[in-house]
Amino acid sequence: MSDDNPVRVVDVFVDELDLHDLGFDGTAPATTGRPSYHPSVLVKIYIFGYLSRIESSRRLQRETQRNIELMRLTGRLSPDSKTIADFRRDNSEAIRNVCRQFIVLCRNLDLFSKTIVAIDGSKFKAVHNRDRNFTSGKVQARMQRIGESIARYLAAMETADRTQSDVAEAKTSRIGDKIKKPRQQMQDLKAMEQRLRAAPDGQVSLTDPDARSMATSGRGTRMVGYNVQTAVDVTSHLIVAHEVTNLGNDCNQLSTMAGQARAATRIENLTVVADLGHFKGEEILKCDEAGIAAFVPKPMTSGSKADGYFGKQDFVYVAEDDEYRCPAQQRLTWRVTNIEHGMTLHCHSSSACATCAIRKQCTSGSRPAG
Repeated sequence: MSDDNPVRVVDVFVDELDLHDLGFDGTAPATTGRPSYHPSVLVKIYIFGYLSRIESSRRLQRETQRNIELMRLTGRLSPDSKTIADFRRDNSEAIRNVCRQFIVLCRNLDLFSKTIVAIDGSKFKAVHNRDRNFTSGKVQARMQRIGESIARYLAAMETADRTQSDVAEAKTSRIGDKIKKPRQQMQDLKAMEQRLRAAPDGQVSLTDPDARSMATSGRGTRMVGYNVQTAVDVTSHLIVAHEVTNLGNDCNQLSTMAGQARAATRIENLTVVADLGHFKGEEILKCDEAGIAAFVPKPMTSGSKADGYFGKQDFVYVAEDDEYRCPAQQRLTWRVTNIEHGMTLHCHSSSACATCAIRKQCTSGSRPAG
């Protein structure tokens, strides 16, 4: 194994950690019984799996038996897959503390660029069948399908009843047995409907209670999982902060992740960049009030272009005069200020709007557009 192999860094890093202070169980062996695996061994396996993109505990178990680098880390110890999985489950907060210690090490080594951090979200699939995740729409659709099935069974029973024969009687009996299951499913769905009304976000997941159904990048596709937010230093590509959420969109995550990134890097004049999924005026305002410069592209959510109207980008703001220049090269001056949904809206218009030749491309209303 070469002198610059990352495994050597992992070995020294974990050996220098005070695992007891970080919150790991089992750092001091019990006085009775067989000694358990020391947490340092399992932490090294976990970090190796992260570096090698190995998530499965069963695959990690196999690697401890055949991978020379991992054998070097563990001293040829080979915990079984259940031990590895239980360790991650029982020490999740302590593992997060190890990540924080690694960020401190990177900061002390001056590895962060001290300028820009990029924020993005990724969807991670949970070990959860979509049929065991319920929303109000799913319940209504299933109830409709089951109701149609029950109606078909009842119609078939009525037809069999009108036919006087032993075959028809046997068929009626079989249909009567089959109809019991849909009726029970209907009762279960009605009970689930009551649970959904009490759920804060209108979703219930039976296998993994914290997982949520959320849209993915594919058109019309959904998955049950988590939304993992990460803040990455743009120069070193090191993750400086991360957060696991079950919110399906990124629009409420910008200020939280920016604050965590600044706390981790201790960069006061921090600049963050994010994609248009993170755009939200309130979040950008929170960053500005905290002294964090946020650069997020504004999505074009208006349907005006598709309807043949001018879009907001066609109106140029003249900051020195607090006016807008419209596509007809007219100046729109301030007229009135309104407050809607907690936001201050300044309305601008021009006296030339009434006789403008391209007015129909601005608004369909009888009054000038603000």
